[in-house]
Amino acid sequence: MYNTKVLSANEFGKFENLYEDFRKKAATEYNFELEPLDYDGFLDAIDKDLIKCIVLYKDDEPEAFLVYTTAISEAIELNIIHSLTKEDFTEQAHELLVKFLDVTKPLRKEKIVCYPMLGSQKSLIGTIAKLGFKFVGIEVLRFKFDSKESKEIFEHARTVKLPEDYKVVSWNNKYFEDAVNVIQESFNDSSDALFDPRFKTTDGTRDIIHKIVNDIYAEFMPNSTSVLLYQGEAVGFAFMNLTGGSIVNIPLVGIKQEHQGKGLSTLMLKHSMDFLLQAIQQYNTQLTEINTTTETDNLQALRLYKNLGFMEDYSYPQSYLPLEN
Repeated sequence: MYNTKVLSANEFGKFENLYEDFRKKAATEYNFELEPLDYDGFLDAIDKDLIKCIVLYKDDEPEAFLVYTTAISEAIELNIIHSLTKEDFTEQAHELLVKFLDVTKPLRKEKIVCYPMLGSQKSLIGTIAKLGFKFVGIEVLRFKFDSKESKEIFEHARTVKLPEDYKVVSWNNKYFEDAVNVIQESFNDSSDALFDPRFKTTDGTRDIIHKIVNDIYAEFMPNSTSVLLYQGEAVGFAFMNLTGGSIVNIPLVGIKQEHQGKGLSTLMLKHSMDFLLQAIQQYNTQLTEINTTTETDNLQALRLYKNLGFMEDYSYPQSYLPLEN
């Protein structure tokens, strides 16, 4: 009934309507915060081998597709599974995933698969669990700059006085290797390392920090990225970057273990947020929000963000497939 194959140039014309259907539904059905590539941009990314696409055909007509990439991180990142109709979504997704696992089998001896199951893709949990995927719950939190409630909470946030010998400053490239060491220590045993194994090694973490500060993931914001110093040594970091020209994202917050439990992460984030609020008030910088994610059961992180005025928006399963044995 169904036939699945990797999208090739001779199918580009036939595939366009299906892709445009996904683009129309990306925000409403899949919680995409940024508009997907237009069709020419999508084809260009395929031609450059930045993304790969598997298409499901019914009676020689494209009905569903799966997109993944191996170009951004050490993982195989499954980005989206989309179908024209929802009636056969589970069955179609299963067919696409079986083809995907077959195509990527050689890679999966060295790379895990990660798949953020945004929006309606949550309905596929049972399907991919049977294929060996594991799950971590992820909560999305936002601080809206036009929210009076968030601003009021921020203004009355519980903070400690910065202890003697500590100082919070903005990013400088001289802190790069310190950041690698602090973030690697902070994330080595975290759930993040389950779906991004780069956190488990110094070289892998160095690659993550390099891509953050060199605008590869998004536009790096050095002035609003906070560094915690203890007796002049960098012991904590709160990174900030900009997506879509107006959305600030917090990709990483980490602090060395011996400096945890003192309320210093709150001070780092407050330093960053003060800078952003000042930029809006004094320079009319067009920022709409700050967003971040944390595990749904990480109560300490949830309290940290809520104390500063962040509001929980939605949660989703972050799935991953361990290495092929």
